[in-house]
Amino acid sequence: MAMDAERRQAELIAQFSAQAAALSSAPQLAALVLEATSHPALFAFSELLTLPALSKLSGTQYASSLDLLRLFAYGTLKDYKSNSGSLPALLPDQVRKLKQLSVLTLAESTKILPYDQLMQELDVSNVRELEDFLINECMYSGIVRGKLDQLRRCFEVQFAAGRDLTPDQLTNMIETLSDWLGTSDSLLHQIQEKIKWADTMSEVNKKHQKEFEDRVEEAKKSIKADIDLRGHDDFLSESGGIMDFEEDRVRPKRRRQPPA
Repeated sequence: MAMDAERRQAELIAQFSAQAAALSSAPQLAALVLEATSHPALFAFSELLTLPALSKLSGTQYASSLDLLRLFAYGTLKDYKSNSGSLPALLPDQVRKLKQLSVLTLAESTKILPYDQLMQELDVSNVRELEDFLINECMYSGIVRGKLDQLRRCFEVQFAAGRDLTPDQLTNMIETLSDWLGTSDSLLHQIQEKIKWADTMSEVNKKHQKEFEDRVEEAKKSIKADIDLRGHDDFLSESGGIMDFEEDRVRPKRRRQPPA
């Protein structure tokens, strides 16, 4: 579902980008901004702000349309009310869109949105109207999922689509990612050093094990040779004793001479 929504956003951005590239006059570009900010399925506008064609609005009587597009990219309904004197009047579709975007902005900071805060931010006068808006314009459109808690008078957000990042937010994110990348590189280097040390120690241990086994084998051979040598000498010694005994037995005994 999320992938389909992202694909739809990309398709709409590509569509409006192509239309802007084909337009040359400021009135036509201002009308395109009005169409884009009123579209019920478009919730991302920062890419449109970067289009070279829309920069033609700067310095013209339609420059406020560019400011309005910037408001839809990063601002809320409350921001519009604070600057309504310098911005074009909103159509009902644009008002609804800004309210939806305001809910997404609130959901970025907390997942429990009190009804009182939502009614103030969305310029809604009663709970019934607020709940109808959250159900029909937010949850059914797929930009948020959550639970309406009438007892606690709050909206529990389970999912909220992300909004365009402001330039400051984008800079902070780039810095954060750069720090993370640096930390990851350092950690990877440490891991590689540990692996190299482990490999070295493994080779040393293998060498010591081989030397130990060689010494054990030499000791076994030495003991075996010693045993073999001792067994041969004992055999020769015992054989000599038998021969002496036989010689004594066959040698004639001398008779004693009688005393003179």
